[in-house]
Amino acid sequence: MLFSPCLALYLRTDGQALERYAQPLALYTLYALGLRLFFFWGFGFYSRYWRFASIDEVVQLAVGGVLTTAAVTVLFFGLRFAPLGLCSSWPALCGLPRSLPLIDGLLLIVMVAGTRLGVRASAAWLSRLRTGRPARRVLIMGAGSAGAMIAREMRSNPQLGLEPVGFVDDDMHKHDVRIQSLMVLGGRDQIPALTREYRVAEVIIAMPTAPGRVIREIVTLCDQAGVKARIMPGIYELLDGTVTVSQLRDVDIEDLLRREPVKTDTEAVLAFLQGKRVLVTGGGGSIGSELCRQIWRCRPAELILLGHGENSIFNIYNELAGHEPDGQSPAPSQAGASPRLRPVIADIRIPERLDALFAESRPQIVFHAAAHKHVPLMEHNPAEAVTNNILGTRNLLATAQRAGVERFVMISTDKAVNPTSIMGASKRAAELLVQQAAERTGRPYVAVRFGNVLGSRGSVIHTFKQQIARGGPVTVTHPEMKRYFMIIPEAVQLVLQAALLGEGGETFVLDMGEPVKIVDLARDLIELSGLEVGQDIEIAFSGMRSGEKLFEELFIPGEAYHRTRHEKIFTAGNAAGLLPSDLDAIIDALAAAARRDDKAAILRGLKTLIAEFDPAGDSVVGKGRQQPPPQPGAGPAQLTPRLLSR
Repeated sequence: MLFSPCLALYLRTDGQALERYAQPLALYTLYALGLRLFFFWGFGFYSRYWRFASIDEVVQLAVGGVLTTAAVTVLFFGLRFAPLGLCSSWPALCGLPRSLPLIDGLLLIVMVAGTRLGVRASAAWLSRLRTGRPARRVLIMGAGSAGAMIAREMRSNPQLGLEPVGFVDDDMHKHDVRIQSLMVLGGRDQIPALTREYRVAEVIIAMPTAPGRVIREIVTLCDQAGVKARIMPGIYELLDGTVTVSQLRDVDIEDLLRREPVKTDTEAVLAFLQGKRVLVTGGGGSIGSELCRQIWRCRPAELILLGHGENSIFNIYNELAGHEPDGQSPAPSQAGASPRLRPVIADIRIPERLDALFAESRPQIVFHAAAHKHVPLMEHNPAEAVTNNILGTRNLLATAQRAGVERFVMISTDKAVNPTSIMGASKRAAELLVQQAAERTGRPYVAVRFGNVLGSRGSVIHTFKQQIARGGPVTVTHPEMKRYFMIIPEAVQLVLQAALLGEGGETFVLDMGEPVKIVDLARDLIELSGLEVGQDIEIAFSGMRSGEKLFEELFIPGEAYHRTRHEKIFTAGNAAGLLPSDLDAIIDALAAAARRDDKAAILRGLKTLIAEFDPAGDSVVGKGRQQPPPQPGAGPAQLTPRLLSR
């Protein structure tokens, strides 16, 4: 602040006759110093830790410098043209060049910014010297905002041991431009050549919205180049938009099965759930817990976590209790608890327990995710499938109707379509119960049907990983078996959207993309583990188990396929027309058979209720189930279920 006026005057006068400006320059410097100290203190420049300065600090520094320069200029000309009796300083100041305040202000901004940012640069340089170990050279795939954030963190934290050498991006408009002082070196097809040229040890995939096919191609290119690939989480795992190096992980099978991000009406979902009392059954399960997470972010008046397993409810309750959706610390009603979050251990097979809970909590919206889901286990325990999946749903619906629940959403499964398993048949029966309740009440009680979710407890992926860890073999039931897969956050987002669309009695079907061969899934997992199929580990075909099908379907014969206003959600039209008139009597008979643990009677009852139920497995390989592809120009009602995978 003392030097910039002198330098400004020197530049303005070319260094000539400086001695005659000594007195006016001293007065100008004194006035300017007072104003600048006042403004800089007001902007907080002396309370910042400039080692971690960011673009925000630079912008504020520039704004402060401009305002300070404007104030000094106003004072300079105010004194210069003030009447003689008003200020005795103006005769001396009149001798200074009029452009001095502007030149001085520009120099001051440059000098102050340079010294502050120099502190940051010096700290980073010294930090690199102190690490004492060579950094791993990395190439960042993706020159978007996620890649820029990763590069900035690597460069500002040398202790991470990662040195970015440049970006790779498929957008040709970004090629040969610099981001975070790093060049965009080319497209993904150049990864093998670039890794050799720049001696890259690792490729970071910073593309949270990239679909699985793109991730697969990048991983293949990295394998060809002999370099490791790590990846940022997908967009559903980055709901807060934060990207950090600590989130980098190895590429997993979920990344290879990613789809384009679903477009969701988040404002409508927020308005739908905010301030409501919401109950989630199966709140500790894979789908139920994610439902609880996404609902909690919408700030409900109360969220009731209902489950039969105390450990899973304990875990999700603890996770949510410390994270109020508004970012504030919870205002506890008791130690460690949020008054808007209530864990409940209860069995939906006990109607009296449900009545007491609903009378006390008065939920307005119910998401029913509690169910037995394992096909082979339910084949050996049919009474459990009936009492939990069917009778539990009936109890819940009856209680919801008596309590005046405004909206009811049941999570169903594609195994309910043309079921060959007891589990699938029990879920189809639950769908019928939801349709019946909607007819009786006129309320929006709906079911949402979708396939397997990646990462759920007990899923085939976890089984494969355990088998790979043991050295194999990886067991697949049949080389042609296919399944639909979704990631859990995406499925739950669509469930919430479907809940908004429901008017009463609909069965919604989610678009899950292309079905995936299970044997391909096994191969991908083996290769992602750094092993080779046939050399390091074998794939063994064990044969299909009771109740399994080669492929899953999405619509029942008699249901018509209709689009909704959401591109990823469809309805099974005419679902109510398939509702048996004697549904209650059949369910009562199933309940009696379950109490006796009479498997034969349970099978007869399910077959009576669900005409397409095929427990003998005649359709296990799809005989008579698949329909030929539709002819061009077919209308929506003519489309087959497989056409959902557009």
